Amino acid sequence: MWQRQFNDNFPLVLKVPLDNCQTFTILVIVATGSKFETAQEKGVSHFLEHMFFKGTTKRPTTLAISSELDAIGGEYNAFTSKESTAFYVKCVANQAEVALDVLSDMLLNSLFASEEIDKERGVIIEEINMYEDNPLMHLSDVFERVLYGDTPAGWDTAGSKETVNSLKRENLIDYWQTHYGHSRAIICLAGNLSPDVDTLVNKYFSQWPTTFNFRDKLPVINQQTEPQLLVENKTTDQVHLALGVPAFPYGHPAELPTKLLAAILGGTMSSRLFLEIRERRGLAYYVRTEAETYTDSGYLVTEAGVKKESLPLAISMILQEYKKLTTELVEEGELNRVKKFLSGRLILGLEGSDDLARWYGYQQALRLGQGDNQAILDTPQDYLTKLNSVSATDIREVARQIFVDKGLNLAIIGPVANQNKLVSLLTLD
Repeated sequence: MWQRQFNDNFPLVLKVPLDNCQTFTILVIVATGSKFETAQEKGVSHFLEHMFFKGTTKRPTTLAISSELDAIGGEYNAFTSKESTAFYVKCVANQAEVALDVLSDMLLNSLFASEEIDKERGVIIEEINMYEDNPLMHLSDVFERVLYGDTPAGWDTAGSKETVNSLKRENLIDYWQTHYGHSRAIICLAGNLSPDVDTLVNKYFSQWPTTFNFRDKLPVINQQTEPQLLVENKTTDQVHLALGVPAFPYGHPAELPTKLLAAILGGTMSSRLFLEIRERRGLAYYVRTEAETYTDSGYLVTEAGVKKESLPLAISMILQEYKKLTTELVEEGELNRVKKFLSGRLILGLEGSDDLARWYGYQQALRLGQGDNQAILDTPQDYLTKLNSVSATDIREVARQIFVDKGLNLAIIGPVANQNKLVSLLTLD
């Protein structure tokens, strides 16, 4: 069972003990990300995440940090998203103090050396190039761009090459000081927790900054009144498409019905779109549907890679399946199969201390992003109970709400000539 601890002028601490576990994970999540940036500082959250690995007053080089964690066989990494930035170390339980020592040093005592910042620009620009060269990795960015437009919610998390080249040390320092205060941070400890873990956390994290001039993100306001299309013309052998609609934010009553709806459409190899587009028609190698949730918005999207000539047919088939769910109830057997699939994947995905840390840590981060740091967090069993209570009628009602013409958004990467023809396809009538 998870435990939450509050301490004035100290990050919120979550503890998740795991019986018969040989590992320990510390996950620190700061409830800030690219949605909190201005146009001039696009990519600063991600840039800052990189810089925490570049040296501290105690460990002045990347090698000093990495070699100490490598010496205990630790797994470690960091991730930046639209609404959070996370850092973790997983190790054998008897090396927990090393993990706490190194990670706290990185987050509290980084040097942000100018020469390291200049070197890291090249690394990040190559990371941007990697995503842009790989449509599978880049497609969701293009879809969020058409869905949210030229707003923080629609900007790429890594920023642009122009903004990455223009960011200076003072920009990184300013963002760190304004967005990394204790009230935005969560320390999640999971696995085999020693009796002295509280003492160790206080020892290594007690100097977390307590004052800052926090700047909240801009709210997402959906003002879409007609279907939208965005094409990133690129020479590719396939045309990659993402076709979706605005849906619901994290914690909304329709969140779980939407996730089940996505799984029915394209969440498994036995899902409707996988069978229709890949197995029966042979139009695509990959086809998938996912539901994404943020604190103030969400969406459902289907992605696929098809040959250029098959693009109109693939779009029509996706829309046909969307429309079908607005009129027909999902049969009991199909709904039960999808519920069992999601239940099984959840259980398989929570076997390690790092998995449990993410399960509770990200729930807390999203709650914090909604202005609630004391909400009851769902245990896996709580989640499964809610999931199994969703009915076929619930799913049809959600489909009727989100699958409407004015909400359709289509993003494409590939060689596309006649865009007007594609726009004409975007109707559910």
